[in-house]
Amino acid sequence: MEKREVEVKFFLDDIERMQHRITGLGARSMGRVYENNIRYEDDGHNLIKKHSLLRLRQDKKAILTFKSKPAAASRDFKIFNELEVEVSDFKTMNQILNSVGLQSVQRYEKWRETMILGQTAFFLDTMPYGTFLEIEGQETDIRHYAARLNLSWRRRIILNYLEIFEILRKKRHVAFQDLTFENFESGDLKVGAFVDQLEAGDE
Repeated sequence: MEKREVEVKFFLDDIERMQHRITGLGARSMGRVYENNIRYEDDGHNLIKKHSLLRLRQDKKAILTFKSKPAAASRDFKIFNELEVEVSDFKTMNQILNSVGLQSVQRYEKWRETMILGQTAFFLDTMPYGTFLEIEGQETDIRHYAARLNLSWRRRIILNYLEIFEILRKKRHVAFQDLTFENFESGDLKVGAFVDQLEAGDE
């Protein structure tokens, strides 16, 4: 079943402090997991041209996801239509997608702690290039909890992690395509220095 995914991100200087703030709201942690993701494209790279994403993810489960942008865009939130299905075997699903002509064009990793409060999810994400809070839920709830967490609404980010990576690649003339911890081992490729350029700004 297709669902509507609504979210915003905030860059974090101190992920542990934010974890304590979210816990203070009454949120319950579902644990922290490592994610390995593969992004797919056709020969003409038509998915990215249509602002769509086909992704296979392995964490505790293997999940195949297709995301597409709705007809009406939003400046306030990152909004996607999303279809997801659990698959039994990550490697075999990857082989199937490659066999029908879809290419594995990009790999990306992250560590994610999921915290739940009512119908709102808080994701504390450690990416190779920095740490972020992602709030997902209803628009009014997202705004409400952002304010409760003392987060400035103008500093929200409505880009996805791969779009942020593309900005970093262009700014730092990075040649590699995969957003992996190994590729960032040097520690000098971080988004903190230009995070203000990622922010959505005033309404």
